[in-house]
Amino acid sequence: MGILAISVIFTVVMRYLFSLSWKEVEELTGIFFAFTTFWAMGLCVLKNEHVVIDVLYNVFPPAVKRWISLINYFVVFVINGLFFYYSLIYVGKIGTHLSKGMMIPMSYYYTIMPVSCIICAICIVIKMVETTKAPAGFFNSDNYNITE
Repeated sequence: MGILAISVIFTVVMRYLFSLSWKEVEELTGIFFAFTTFWAMGLCVLKNEHVVIDVLYNVFPPAVKRWISLINYFVVFVINGLFFYYSLIYVGKIGTHLSKGMMIPMSYYYTIMPVSCIICAICIVIKMVETTKAPAGFFNSDNYNITE
């Protein structure tokens, strides 16, 4: 994140104060941003930072909440699997192109998508196991983070 922040500040200062712009640095900044976004997928699952609509969830008794959580994680797992599948196809089709700035094959950039899906899948399985093993009392309150 620090490299991303420094890169953004550098490009903004150089562009607006000195009218200098390097396509390589701007491309690298975009890549850092994409990598941090994709790496965060699994972390968001582990920390329960993903978007959840819990209006109906809070109405149900604890036993039902456990099953709703498991179904939710299963749906996320399936969608993650679809994203993994289509990201492999995408990398295969677009990966041979060269980047405009650094002239590096785009497959180096786009490989983060299937890698992040694998990491996210592992995190989803961890959360499913934690949800299954959680005590029944866990689901009595608005406690969302099983690991804490």
